Amino acid sequence: MRIALFIACYNDALFPDTGKAVTAVLERLGHTVEFPMAQTCCGQMHYNTGYRREADSLVGAFNDAFRGYDAVVTPSGSCGGHVRHHHKTETAPNVYEFSEFLVDVLGVTDVGAYYPHRVTYHPTCHSLRMLRVGDKPLRLLRAVEGIELVELPEAESCCGFGGTFAMKNSETSVAMLQDKMGNVRTTGAQTLCASDNSCLMHIGGGLGRIKSGVRTLHLAEILAATR
Repeated sequence: MRIALFIACYNDALFPDTGKAVTAVLERLGHTVEFPMAQTCCGQMHYNTGYRREADSLVGAFNDAFRGYDAVVTPSGSCGGHVRHHHKTETAPNVYEFSEFLVDVLGVTDVGAYYPHRVTYHPTCHSLRMLRVGDKPLRLLRAVEGIELVELPEAESCCGFGGTFAMKNSETSVAMLQDKMGNVRTTGAQTLCASDNSCLMHIGGGLGRIKSGVRTLHLAEILAATR
């Protein structure tokens, strides 16, 4: 397949290794991955903050950048969910979050990964509730050679990030983060995995401040890891 990588703004700016990992996995499976240089913000941040007109003004450019590909794959459940639910264009139904693309479209759960560490998984809100990816990330993780996958207590509870929610409602956000960090630490995991770096940034910041020793890593980076 000829696949376009929709990187999402914060991955492009802060977590470039995630995009590289998505590309590595898809190329390992025999597909061609391209990065449309004309891609810009999908408008999710604007839309969720109430700037609907500004969000709508970005839809046309997004559609133009990703038109013509067999699929558009993103390592962001939140941005992928926004495009699928709010962009009314011909490209929107062709946008997939990374794990759902692997499992639902390619029919793959074992991508040949090797990651010999104790890992727990946090299902991010948009991937869970908007895209309804279900257990697809867990199915992919279970197939990783060497992994010890442990269940996260109260996994479906929000971590408290929510984009600008964390700034506008900081006290509530911090309280939710404390609960999430407590549950992560009870697992004894070396690595916390999720499908959105925005949530991992929030949780990882908290875990780093208390010197927990827990590493945060995007699902794609675990799946890209080999011997």
